[in-house]
Amino acid sequence: QVQPVESGGGLVQTGGSLRLSCAASGRTFSAYSMGWFRQAPGKEHEFVATISWSGGMTNYADSVKGRFTISRDNAKNTVYLQMNSLKPEDTAVYYCAADVRPGRWIARPSHPADLGSWGQGTQVTVSS
Repeated sequence: QVQPVESGGGLVQTGGSLRLSCAASGRTFSAYSMGWFRQAPGKEHEFVATISWSGGMTNYADSVKGRFTISRDNAKNTVYLQMNSLKPEDTAVYYCAADVRPGRWIARPSHPADLGSWGQGTQVTVSS
């Protein structure tokens, strides 16, 4: 099983960029799909992006499509979320999640629990 640990959050102005990283333990990282989610204060978890085990398939929430890019480096056991043109409404705690089933693809998981293993989160704050 893969255990994710997020990093890279911070404070950025509107229109700025951040890159989140998710380092995942486990010898078979390349067998698992990964995803990013976010949760703003007082709101439910929201799907952001997901990537298949090989990186060949990706999917994005409509709210971030064209601005965010998910990628992975299986040699480094790391998944990234490049966030450009950030908006105040992107402010949230961002969570990385790993699927607990190798080779499975869920195009649009609604919650980190749909994948099964997720980290503590990293705060992203976008000031107006």
